[in-house]
Amino acid sequence: MTKKALVAKGKRKVHKVMKEYEEGELKSGPGGKGGPVKSREQAIAIALSEARNAGAPIPENPSRQS
Repeated sequence: MTKKALVAKGKRKVHKVMKEYEEGELKSGPGGKGGPVKSREQAIAIALSEARNAGAPIPENPSRQS
């Protein structure tokens, strides 16, 4: 895949996750067993993580790099 296609795929994934959060359907934990996500920051973290797993070129959080 080209970088442009990966960026588009990442944007779609982030949009999908944030829409789930706004509708109250986003769940935390493995398999969604941790209950609903209540904070926007947690929803953003989940969205970026899923986009990275989909192959989008999103850098890791600088505070987590060692």
